[in-house]
Amino acid sequence: MRQGEISLAGLLALFSLYLMWKSTELPIGYIRGQGPGGGFWPFWLSFGMLLSCGAIAWNWWRGKSPASQSDDPIMDAFGWRTIIWVGGGLVAFVALIPIVSMYGAIALFLIYYLRFLGRHSWLLTLILATALPIGLFFFFEAAMLISMPQGMPFTQPFFDVMYDIIY
Repeated sequence: MRQGEISLAGLLALFSLYLMWKSTELPIGYIRGQGPGGGFWPFWLSFGMLLSCGAIAWNWWRGKSPASQSDDPIMDAFGWRTIIWVGGGLVAFVALIPIVSMYGAIALFLIYYLRFLGRHSWLLTLILATALPIGLFFFFEAAMLISMPQGMPFTQPFFDVMYDIIY
């Protein structure tokens, strides 16, 4: 556990630095009259991730986290099964984007994750699987003016209704 914690923190810190460097190809500040530059969110989120990695490394060095005090293996059989179930769900999510749209894929992933992996009630699952994609639609399409993949033609009626609400 101890070696795994610092190794993952180091790997994520390097990834954060790469993302920060790459995002500086676009403006990372606020552009007057336009809003945040194209690199704003990637840069500052990566910076936050880098700070989090620093905090993990600091706690590891001081021996303050449970993982930094453990010589147990990184994962047991349950951990590997969980990685396979969640990772498989993420692979299916990405594969479904061009078919059912980004928002449809989010809804299906939430149903899979909340109901079948998390064993939450159908009521909570359906509320979140409906509200979150609709909220994300309005955030990206209306507020940020960023279009997400819309999938196959059979998803178009959903987008027609949603765009009628925006415009």
